[in-house]
Amino acid sequence: MSLDASYLEYPKRGRGMDHDYYPYSSLFDRKPVQWPGDKKLLICPVISLEYFPMIPSDYPFRAPGHMQTAYPDYRHYTAREYGTRIGIYRLLGAFEKVGATVSIATNSILAERYPELISDIQSGGHEIIAHSTDMNATIASGMDEGDEKSLIEKSLHILETVTGTRPRGWMSIARSQSFNTAKLLADIGVEYMCDWVNDELPYAFQTAAGALTNLPINHELSDRQIINVQQQSADSYAQQMQDAAQWLLTEAHQFGGRLLPMHLTPYIMGLPYRIDRFEKLIAHFAATENIGFARCDAIVDSWKTQA
Repeated sequence: MSLDASYLEYPKRGRGMDHDYYPYSSLFDRKPVQWPGDKKLLICPVISLEYFPMIPSDYPFRAPGHMQTAYPDYRHYTAREYGTRIGIYRLLGAFEKVGATVSIATNSILAERYPELISDIQSGGHEIIAHSTDMNATIASGMDEGDEKSLIEKSLHILETVTGTRPRGWMSIARSQSFNTAKLLADIGVEYMCDWVNDELPYAFQTAAGALTNLPINHELSDRQIINVQQQSADSYAQQMQDAAQWLLTEAHQFGGRLLPMHLTPYIMGLPYRIDRFEKLIAHFAATENIGFARCDAIVDSWKTQA
């Protein structure tokens, strides 16, 4: 089956980056960033709190990690529900032990179904980022622009209604966007997004509807990528995170502050045979000079004062 010719149409195709959202910029030529507390490296933990409907949707695509076997797929459904019942609390507990607050990318349906969980997150001082409505609500090109706008607005509205605070940030499922997503986010008033992963510092993002900030949350260092996709151990995950932190610290002493995203999945990292190694990793970072933890909104705010 061949693709419809319209799928490949893109009016900004040309040399370079094929878009005008931002100019090219080398990380090593920019004005040095100074993080609060004179930290050289900020670790930005983002926990994906997700609800997978029993029946997956394949339009515009099936979300990674969705139901896989014949309906009803209770095995995968309950494995993912483990994250909202147990895994999330283990991860939050690990950060509480070191006095860190984090950002939670939340499907809005969870705020309606489990308001007590959302209350626990808020009482811990953590930030909630909009993460669509549920894991059937993916975004990709070809989606009707009005439908996409409605989905984004619905996610923001539900989270604001339940929490009393409108999320400032957005993370798409699988970090997937259409050609309209960034413009819609800016038009709706979202301040930053976490979908474009091409940097290790925030950067300004211009759209036809106005500006927003992109905060790159690296996919290659996520627990899903390392542990589930690459089938590596929690020890290997921890070693790779430590290696990344050490490299970035070395750069930071020469070029200015650096950012290390830590994208986590409760039903993956929150399992009992992984959480001990994860807690040791967090404790190691907390005890390391020049390393700090920060929520996404705090990082964006600090960066904006220096941009």
